[in-house]
Order: sequence, then C-alpha cells, then structure tokens
Amino acid sequence: MREIITSPSNRIVKLIRKVHDRKRGDEYVYIEGLRIVEDCLLSGGECEYLISSVRRSSDAERLMSLYKIPEKSLVMLDDVLFEKVSSTVNPQGIAMIVKEPDLHDSLIRRGDTDIFCVLDNVQDPGNVGTIIRMADAFDFTAVIVTGGTADPYGEKALRASMGSAWHVPVITYSDDAGLINELNSKGITTLAMHLKGSSLDDASIGLPCAFVIGNEGRGLSEEISSVCSDLVKIPMPGKAESLNAASAASIIGYELRKIRDLTL
Repeated sequence: MREIITSPSNRIVKLIRKVHDRKRGDEYVYIEGLRIVEDCLLSGGECEYLISSVRRSSDAERLMSLYKIPEKSLVMLDDVLFEKVSSTVNPQGIAMIVKEPDLHDSLIRRGDTDIFCVLDNVQDPGNVGTIIRMADAFDFTAVIVTGGTADPYGEKALRASMGSAWHVPVITYSDDAGLINELNSKGITTLAMHLKGSSLDDASIGLPCAFVIGNEGRGLSEEISSVCSDLVKIPMPGKAESLNAASAASIIGYELRKIRDLTL
C-alpha cells in the first residue's frame, strides 16, 4: 500500500512550498498539470518528484511506467492537501518538481540564418513563456533574456511555454547594451521594436538577426535602441496604439521565419 501524505509538515510538502518561491538560478522548478508534465518528460526533463493527488493516481502510474520514473520519486498527496499546495485555481492533481533547464551565459550559434529574440526587461512571465513557445514553433536559435526580465523558468512562464522551455536554449545577459554590441560585432542584425521605427513592410532584413522586445509599459530604453542596427515597427492601421509583447514577438517571428525559408 503506497503511503498517502496528509500532513502539511511533511518534508516533501515543505519542498514544494520552497520551490514555489524559487529565485532565478535555483536548481529546481515546479510545474503543474498533466499536459505540461508530460511535455517536460517527453523533452527530457529530469524528474525529481512526481506529485499526484489520490484521484489522479492512475495517471501517475502511467507516467511512471512510460517515462521510467523510479518508484521513490512518486509522492502521493491527499486530495485536500494537493489543493492546498497547488499554485493553480483548479488543480488537475498532477505536478512535478524537475531540474531547471540549462541557462546559458554565452551566445549559441547555428549558422548564417540564426534568429534570436531578445527580451529586455519584459516583466510579465506569461509574455516570457509565450515568446519562448513562439521561438520553439518557428525554430529560433535561442531566446536571450536580460537581467530585468521575468524568470523564464518561473511557474507562470513555464505554464505559458507549454514545454517549449525544454526545447529552446535560453541565454541570460546582465549587460543590456553590451549584449547588443556583441551581437552587432558578430554580424548579427539587431532590430529594435520601436514606435519610431520604419514599417516592417518596408524594412530590408537580412539574417542572422536578433529582434529586441522591450518592457510592456515603457518599451525599449534609449540606451538599447540607440545601439541597435535599425528600428522597426509593425504597421497597425486600426485604432490600437500597440500590441502586447508576446503578440508583437509572434508577428516578427513569423516574418523572420519566412525570410529564413527563402534563404535556405
């Protein structure tokens, strides 16, 4: 008979709460929901603990069998306790503590058709996760995040990325302007998404390329935009003044994907 944990003072329950409060660079991340757990396992995520409510025990057993998860890694929580430690409004009853995907601290290159998305002080973790998912969909080389950007492996960002965080390399930089200068020095065109830029329809864009998305409220700083190769904007004939960061990144990403396809 498998042990069912009912006490909030259990050491694993305490670990779950600790991982909820993770800081960028911590060893473990917490993910919740059957689909994202399975996406993570399919992508090679390293399971530390598979956490299940009693009512979802059959799903947990299936995951253990399919992905060769050791018996010792399964943690069974009473349904009420699972709801108490859950980070979602309507918990599905399946979660996992998993090793954080690798964060890179130097530029990754594939070749002359590299595409990067740079997130400069993007603070909404939902936007960060959605952009990582977009980068996965369009086969970007990597996503680059600056120090002021939300944790790409925080719970909200991971939910929004839907497993893509284990597919797309994420590179971190603390020196924003230094990053742009490095990209320029390596012959990578840097495009600042800026309301004063030229229309994307009229821009002549070559690869390799990195486009820079700024803070949701303030946009890009003058320090960053002034060192980019060019300023571009998405033409919007309607009355909305702007798009949110993830929507804008998806449009640019799609356009760059078309340019890459013509190049290959």
